[in-house]
This record gives sequence, C-alpha cells and structure tokens, in this order.
Amino acid sequence: MPVQPRDISSIDRSSFAYIVEQNVSIPLKSSQGLVRCNVYRPKSEDNKCPVLVTYGPYGKDIPYKDFHAQSFSEVNQEHKSEHSAWETPDPGYWTSHGYAVVRADERGLGQSPGVLDTMSKGTSEAFFDVVEWSSEQPWSNGKVGLLGISYYAGSQWRVAALQPKGLAAIVPWEGMSDYYRDRCRHGGILSNAFIRFWWDRQVLSNQYGLPGRKARNWGPDTIEGDLTAEELEQNRRDQNVDNVENQFRDQPYYASKEYNLEDIRVPVLSVGNWGGILLHLRGNIEGFTYAGSKFKYLRFCVGRHDLPFYYHEQVEMQRSFLDAFLHGDDRVGWSVEGQVARVGLVLRKGDAGHNNPEAEKKFPTREEEEWPIPRTLYTRFYLTDQLGLINQKPAYKQTSKLTYKALGTLREPQLIQFTTAPMGKEVEITGHIVAHLNVSMNADIGGNVPTDIDLFLTLRHIGPSGREVFYTGTAGDPVPLCKGWQRVSLRKVNVDHHRHRPYLPYRDYFSNSVLPVLPGEVYPVDVEVWPTNVVLEPGAQLVLEISSGDTQGCGTFQHNSPVDRSDQKLAGKNNIHFGPKYVNHLTLPIIPPK
Repeated sequence: MPVQPRDISSIDRSSFAYIVEQNVSIPLKSSQGLVRCNVYRPKSEDNKCPVLVTYGPYGKDIPYKDFHAQSFSEVNQEHKSEHSAWETPDPGYWTSHGYAVVRADERGLGQSPGVLDTMSKGTSEAFFDVVEWSSEQPWSNGKVGLLGISYYAGSQWRVAALQPKGLAAIVPWEGMSDYYRDRCRHGGILSNAFIRFWWDRQVLSNQYGLPGRKARNWGPDTIEGDLTAEELEQNRRDQNVDNVENQFRDQPYYASKEYNLEDIRVPVLSVGNWGGILLHLRGNIEGFTYAGSKFKYLRFCVGRHDLPFYYHEQVEMQRSFLDAFLHGDDRVGWSVEGQVARVGLVLRKGDAGHNNPEAEKKFPTREEEEWPIPRTLYTRFYLTDQLGLINQKPAYKQTSKLTYKALGTLREPQLIQFTTAPMGKEVEITGHIVAHLNVSMNADIGGNVPTDIDLFLTLRHIGPSGREVFYTGTAGDPVPLCKGWQRVSLRKVNVDHHRHRPYLPYRDYFSNSVLPVLPGEVYPVDVEVWPTNVVLEPGAQLVLEISSGDTQGCGTFQHNSPVDRSDQKLAGKNNIHFGPKYVNHLTLPIIPPK
C-alpha cells in the first residue's frame, strides 16, 4: 500500500510568466480524503483575481502535446504553453488576462487518492469542495468560473446545481447534461463502444497508483507509490461494467447521477456543436433550456470537438462572458437583461466539406431570442411504401409493409431509406425532430423468437449535385445531419411530465416503463431525433434512413454490445407498416425567414 497522502506542494515563481503551484492539497468536506490540484496565477499579487476551475480525470500533469500530439499541433498558438492540457483553459493565456486557473485531478486519478468513480454523486460533491476552496484562497477575489470541454463541461451542470459558495458563472462547452440519455443509453440502447474507448485510453490509464505512467510519458508516477493490480481494481468503479449491468434510470446506479437543472442559478453560456450528433449536443440544448439561471445563453459552433474552443473569436466570447460576471467588466452586456441575444446560430448552408475549419468559418450566423425558435413551423413529411418522403398525407386503401433484417452491422447495414423530392426553394431546418413510425417484428424461420426492436434513424442531406453533404464530426470524421434511436420496449412516453413536448417526447426509462414487444403486433413509436441545423438549397433532398444498427457517421459511438443487443433479443425481421391506420411521418422544424 502507498504511504498516507501528505503535503508535497511546490511553488515556482520564476520560471514562467505566471506563478505555478503544483500538487496543492484540497481537503474534502463532503467525504474523507483530499484531491490535489495545480494552481496557475498571475505574478502580480497586488489584486485578488477570479478563478477558473477544472476538475476531471485526464491528468492535471499530462501535457496536451503528450495527450494528443496531432491535436496540439493544430491548436491556436495563443493557447499553447508549457502547461496546456487537453480540453481545459490554457494557463498562459488566462493568467495574462487576470485569472487564476485551478486544475484538479478528480478523486482516484492522477495525484488524487481515493476511489475512481467518474461522473458519480461523490465526485460531483468533491468538485463542490474544490470550487468552494478556490473561492476562499487569499489570492482569490471570491468568484469562481467553470470553463472546459466535454467531461470538463458535463461536470459543470451537476456541480452548479449543488450551488457551491463562490461559483459565479459556467461555460459548459460541448458537455452532456443527461448521463443516461445523452451518453450511456441512446433511446435506451447502450452506447458501449465509446465508453470502452474513453475508459481505456483516457481514464484507466491515469488511475491513482497505476505503475509506469512516467515511463509511458503519461504524466508523473503517483507520489505515494504504486498500487497492486488487486488494489487498483478494488479502488475503481468500471463504467463499462456498470452500464451493462444497469438498464433503467430508477436503478441506484443511474438514479445517483440525477439532479435538477432548475437548481442552476448562476449565469450560463452553453455552447453546442452541430457536429456532436452522438454525445454532447442534446445536453447543451437541454441544459440551456431548463437551467434556472436569469442570465443564460446558447451558442452553436461547428468543426471538430477539440479545436473551436481555442479559436480566437470563441475565446473572446468566453472571456467577455466571464469578465462580465467574475471581473465586473461587462463590455458586451451579458449582465443586462435583453441586451445580448439569448441564442447564436451557425447556419450550415452549402457544402464546406468536413474537417475544413477555414471553409466552415464562412458559414453565416444569426441571432435569435429563444430556443426553440418561436416562429418554427413544425411540418410533417410522410413516409410512403414507395420510399418517398412527401408533404401530403398518403391516402392508403389497404395495408402494406417494408421489411429489413434486424441486427445489421456497421459493415453490413440493414436499412430502408425514404427520400424527399428536390427542394423547389431554399429551406432552413433548425431545431428538434421527431419521427412517428408503426413497426413490428417477426422471427426468422427456424430462429429464436425475438423480444424487442432497436430503431436507428439517420437524417441525411443530399446536395443539388446529387452527392451527400457531410459535416465535421467529433473526431473530424464525416457525419450526416443527425441521428436518433429508440428501443421499442421502452417506447412509453410520459405525456404528463413537464418536460414532455410535442417535438421532443419525454420518456422516464424506468424499470416499470418496459412494455411487451410481440411478433406480428404493430406498435406506434415516436422516435426522438437529435436537433440539427441545415439550410437546404434549391435542388437538395433529405433522406430519412431507418436501420437495425449503426450506420455511416457513428464513428466510435457504436451500439454493439453482445449483451445489450443479443441475437436472442433482437434477431429476426423488422417491419414498417403503411395503411389507413398506419401513418408514418417525420416532423421537421422549418424556419421561415424573419
């Protein structure tokens, strides 16, 4: 066993343009133990300064250039310093603008002892303690802001709902707000592949006490020494195991991660990426929608997951927002009700290709006062048994069905596509989408009787040239407009819930939400498709793709767990039914010109 954690902090006041304090211990009030952080602050100590805090698993001491060398090589030069770290604000830049930066290792990771239990109630409470500690330091002006990408954004919603003393504003940049729906179980279907990739590369590799980190150039070794393999296993909760073993929101594993967004009272600048169609985008929009803050703003960006956060114009926005609430310098009007538009859009018009930042910067922008856009025309496009997607409701006199094989794979997808006629004029789609489908399943001859249906939906944009227009996904990969998912046994909608909306059905995903799925029985299902934006030019078309598994554009976010999506549960044939009683439609948010 390692020795008892001790104070091993050090201060460097001379080597850099800012003061560096490493391995500062923060005692925890909410539980036993401590977490360790690095503090970067301006050398001028005449005035107390506001503090930017990050708390996460990726290693406060792992340089960005080691964590992801290719990404670091492309980062805006203004945000490269000796202490740059993945998905966090750069100390060199922010200390030069009068901020202290506190970067804490999450409990059980890096140099912070304890049980590794990412995204848990306990780690959110430890984050709470870090925020309050940061507000109480002699070099702090008492005001704390949260700024960071992905994990360093998603955790902001939860700790802000706890209302720690000193917290003054948050900027969750591409950060989920709903652990179950946004990240782990899309429509009730386990999103296992990304969790495995993320856990192995970015979390488990940095566990407190893991031997050989320094030898692998993955930060320093644990100060107190190594733990044995048995001790490491005992000191962690594995998200891969927990998410397979738990299926419903009312089970203790998921329930312990629930909170109320309305408890967030501090100013919020929520930034979502239109290309984040498999992890964060939904959470940024829902977080903005339900935060209880008087001053809350929603902004959209495009491009890769890692780079836009550091673009000059985006940093200027971050800094003006934080200056308004932490420095008392509101040069834009963020703190004046009605002076700054609540919503800022990037309009994806034309084909900029994918992973092409310079081309994407030419997309037009527009401001709106609310989300969803109040003048939205929710317009139905009807699916036909001739694979059309039409404006007029079909006048069927008899029933028919289209059939596809269940349990398709990414390499051999099983799908049906419905296509609109070419657009006669420019059409903007911005907002939430829902598809109403009438579906059934049947067993294969000689096969097991399946008990469920998994629906995978994708909306694709075909340009006037006849080629599909792709957009930049999380890792720079080509992605379609958006995707949606639904497990049919979890189709039950709670229409009485205050978050239920006609354009976004609310599901509890409780253990008592499960409904039977029997062979041959036709079930009407409303499928939530994640929000999107596109400006369709004359001659462009939309394709609604319905499949039985992941298709192009899913990247590392695959749903291929042999436990969650077993042959015994799903193998067979899936059907979409058409007829007088079986009307299928896609409701799109059409935005008329101002």
